[in-house]
Amino acid sequence: MSLMVVAVLLLAGLSEALGRLLPLVARRPGVSRPVAAELLLIGAVVEGAVFALWPLTSWTIAELVLSPPLFGAAALTWTPGLAAPLLLSAVLAFPLLGPLLHLLLFVGVGIGLVAPLSAMTGLGWWAAAGCVAVAGVGLGVAVEAVRRLVAKISGTGARESLA
Repeated sequence: MSLMVVAVLLLAGLSEALGRLLPLVARRPGVSRPVAAELLLIGAVVEGAVFALWPLTSWTIAELVLSPPLFGAAALTWTPGLAAPLLLSAVLAFPLLGPLLHLLLFVGVGIGLVAPLSAMTGLGWWAAAGCVAVAGVGLGVAVEAVRRLVAKISGTGARESLA
């Protein structure tokens, strides 16, 4: 993965984390700036890592679908052309701009991953689209579960320290 792709993925992760953190900070005005900045940086790295894992997870699912596995073939990775729409969708992740538009843009980015995956694996377009969709939804559900768990643990810890 080139340095430019890593930078785009980190910017997309930063934008996604910012879109998720701003409503939280707005509801809780007592959050200190260092804590908010720390949460933002951690969120940016986590979101960037999830974005980076999407093509690799799609590739892995495609390998599981194929009866003769693809030994020695290069895995699907982000290119600057594939990652640029991801940055746009992350910029539009702010809840006030509309979750539906954000979802549609992520679908567009996923569709952009389908053609290279299909060409590299020999899967049909619909099978490759299924692999990309399952990978995207699986990663999204996993990250959301971790987010909720962390929020629950940190909320419980805050209540216990007040008692």
